[in-house]
Amino acid sequence: MQAMTQAEIKQFLTKKPRTAVLATTRADGSPHAAPIWFELDGDELVFTTWYSTVKAANLVRDPRLALVVDDETPPYAFVLIEGTAALDPAADDLLYWTTRIAGRYLGEELAPSYGARNAVPGEWLVRVTPTRIVAQKGIAD
Repeated sequence: MQAMTQAEIKQFLTKKPRTAVLATTRADGSPHAAPIWFELDGDELVFTTWYSTVKAANLVRDPRLALVVDDETPPYAFVLIEGTAALDPAADDLLYWTTRIAGRYLGEELAPSYGARNAVPGEWLVRVTPTRIVAQKGIAD
């Protein structure tokens, strides 16, 4: 097992459309995990969420989070990001990000319709500022 460099982390997070698992904390202190699609914007990770989801409620109350993205094929790898979320319920660039995320996961052909479907009132843009990153590759080497 070996730590990834900054360049390897960025490549790992952007080269392939991998789903992240987002962990937040409920009001009673219990954990909540949910899969998300994401995109990078410089050093920030960007995703969207519907205003009434458990993850949205958790992040409004406590913006701290952790998320993990992994490679399930040998020799295995993962990136774990701890950070804080900034939620924007009225982002001017929501359509841009929903379309960009859709293009990444569904392909450019479906991106405009999926982006428009998700760029509606009630969909919030979330920006994650990392505070700690742990990234390992070659786990099974």
